[in-house]
This record gives sequence, C-alpha cells and structure tokens, in this order.
Amino acid sequence: MVQTPIPPQILYPDSDGKPMAENTLQYRWIVRLVSNLKHRFEDQRVFVAGDLLWYPVPVERPPAPCQAPDVMVVLGRPDGDRGSYKQWEEENIAPQVVFEILSPINSVAEMAGKQRFYERYGVLEMFFYNPDSQDFWGFQRDGVEVPFTMITPLHLPWISPLLGVRFEFSADGLALYHPDGELFKEPGALFVERDQAQRERDRAQRERDQAQVERDRAQAERDRAFAKLRELGIDPENL
Repeated sequence: MVQTPIPPQILYPDSDGKPMAENTLQYRWIVRLVSNLKHRFEDQRVFVAGDLLWYPVPVERPPAPCQAPDVMVVLGRPDGDRGSYKQWEEENIAPQVVFEILSPINSVAEMAGKQRFYERYGVLEMFFYNPDSQDFWGFQRDGVEVPFTMITPLHLPWISPLLGVRFEFSADGLALYHPDGELFKEPGALFVERDQAQRERDRAQRERDQAQVERDRAQAERDRAFAKLRELGIDPENL
C-alpha cells in the first residue's frame, strides 16, 4: 500500500503552541538580545531570530526534531522572514549561537534537554540566563568535534569569539556590550539612534546634492560667459 506523503506543514509546523515568553522580564530580555544582535550584524550576512522553530534534519514521519531557541544567530545566512528555520534549506548551516532566557517555570531537566539538542546539532555557543535569579551559565567550543568549555560568572568578563560581544556580571546581573564598548540598549533607544543616524545621512546627502547644484550652476555660467567671448572673437583660453 502506497502511503500518502505527509504535507510539510504537518511535518514542520511553524509553531509549537508555546508562548514566546512567560513574563515581561523574560520577553524584554529576548527582544533586547534580538534587536541588539540585529544591530550588531547590520548589513552583514547574518540571520538573527527570536523564538523561531529550528528543524535541523528532514524527516518522513512526524515528529521532526526541533527546538525554538529564545534567540539564535546564524552566521552566513541572509536576514529575512521565515516561518521556521529548516536547516537543509539554508545550505545546511546550523545556528552557531543560541540564548535561552529562563522563566520560573523552566526546569533543570528541560534545560539539560536543550543543551543536549544544541550540542548534537552543531551549536558552538549556548548561553542560559535567568533574569529573576541572575543564574547564568554557558558553553563554548571551537568546532563540533571539540568538547565544550563551560562559562560561568567566574569566567566573566568574557568575549564571545563568534559574536564579538563582551559578557560581564555585576550586582545588577548579566550585561552585554557591543565590540565598541556600548552596552546593549533597549530596543526603543536603538530605534531612536537609528532614526537620528538616518536623519544625519539624509542631511549630509542634501548638502552634497546642494553643493553639486551650485557647482553645476557655476559651470553653466562659466560656459555662457565663454560662449559670449567667442562670439566677440575672443578666445577665453588665452585670457
């Protein structure tokens, strides 16, 4: 008996039915990480997403192995909209960096399962942070065949080899810094800065355009004057 192929939307649904965050603090951390990492890699071939299902391998029957990291970074893949991240459709490039922002209902067993999944399917850096308790730990490796090195607050400050982002810890908890030393900002502040930068670029372009208009006008007046001199039998090149 020939079995009817299972539709992709059944094999690889775009939602796991779980909320993006359990509380506003967790949500704010996820949005802050996504927006700052997008800003960090702006105009580069890097895909950053929050709460997006990642399917590492194709299957013929459900369930397909998957996870939805709170934040994932894929170096070497373009930005853009996706319903899910199907790795075999993305040059088989696995997310290299993932973040999990814990809520009070997340269990140790759940996080251990995520760690095993990320290790198995090629993640090189994974970070876990509970903003309520300020518990933080992470793992980093230089290749999929290399054992992980654990990262704890005792190892901070520490710079991610893949992100170029500095991790620090203080009485206020975990803090992340851009390569230029700027602290990760709230999304609203990033949007204001981006708008200001765009306004400055627009202003500079208007000034360049106006300067070109002035140069063109001066050249046109010079050409008319030279033409008039030539009508009078005077070679302006000999003046």
